[in-house]
Amino acid sequence: MNTESILNTSSIKFLEKYLNNAAPTSFEKDGQKIWMEYIQPYVDKFQTDTYGTCVGIINPSASFKVVIEGHADEISWYVNYITDDGFIYVIRNGGSDQVIAPSKRVAIHTKKGIVKGVFGWPAIHTRLRNQATETIPKIETIFIDCGCSSKEEVEALGVHVGCVVTYPDTFEILNGNKWICRALDNRIGGFIIAEVARLLKENNISLPFGLYITNSVQEEVGLRGAEMIAKTIKPNVAIVTDVGHDTTTPMIEKRIEGDIKIGKGPIIVYAPAVQNNLRELIIDTAEQRKIPFQRSAKSRVTGTDTDAFAYSNGGVASALISLPLRYMHTTVEMIDQTDVENTIKLIYETLLNIRNDHSFSYFE
Repeated sequence: MNTESILNTSSIKFLEKYLNNAAPTSFEKDGQKIWMEYIQPYVDKFQTDTYGTCVGIINPSASFKVVIEGHADEISWYVNYITDDGFIYVIRNGGSDQVIAPSKRVAIHTKKGIVKGVFGWPAIHTRLRNQATETIPKIETIFIDCGCSSKEEVEALGVHVGCVVTYPDTFEILNGNKWICRALDNRIGGFIIAEVARLLKENNISLPFGLYITNSVQEEVGLRGAEMIAKTIKPNVAIVTDVGHDTTTPMIEKRIEGDIKIGKGPIIVYAPAVQNNLRELIIDTAEQRKIPFQRSAKSRVTGTDTDAFAYSNGGVASALISLPLRYMHTTVEMIDQTDVENTIKLIYETLLNIRNDHSFSYFE
């Protein structure tokens, strides 16, 4: 593989379009359409399910099935209550962080289109004058102001309980190779597996198994999309990609979170859900192909779609390759382009090392 041209101009245009589109949990449809349109030339057929998980399949007639997977959804908010004065209170849709909300612009998704608003917050002057006032943002204290003075005015815009709320922050590049955006967790995974599909096609690779390039929904609320699609595909092998914490930034305890840094390569994860022989194949591949990587350990669960695939269908050989990321579940999530390229390489090269009769037996 020509490693100098892994990402081309079309790749980056797709990435930017894909990231800038909102795809909150359970409302991933538009993002999934963008993703399928991009990988359509590189797969033989598509498979979708009732809740929106999308799968591009190469060699659909093969009996041995390998999944490479990312998840498509981003964290968001639901409108939960509208006051008589037109202020909007919210609840989480996924693991949204209320601490970052005050002063953020938002997009409220309605049937009439996007309604713009802001998470308001009392001025520092008023908070300092009232020492009894709790100044740490809580779910019950953050609120959205969309410029209305009454509940009726809000509702006239098309806003109602159940409308989903996202942040409009878009893709940018810092210092040449640091990518920032909301929802890099984990649409960057969808991007990575799409690029693997592209490279397989462009390099005329004929795989001896069926490859299921899977972009799952609803990961942020309990791995639900992966849980459903694992039962449908019934794969023999699943390689999941998600994001993991860069632990070098301030306020993170390495003794608890491990020692991981963006720019140092993808993270190969050790955990009960990670099948040992598959993980060692990935490590051997990285060492053979001189792909830098880091190691991380999880004590019980990975907290990713790996868990859903691993424990499905009586047990599926599964592994997790994570991308180092700073500031998870904020609007300025940050990754390093070289880590993206090396994760693509690692998954691509690992696929070339999997045989169609690989059992990955525990006692192999």
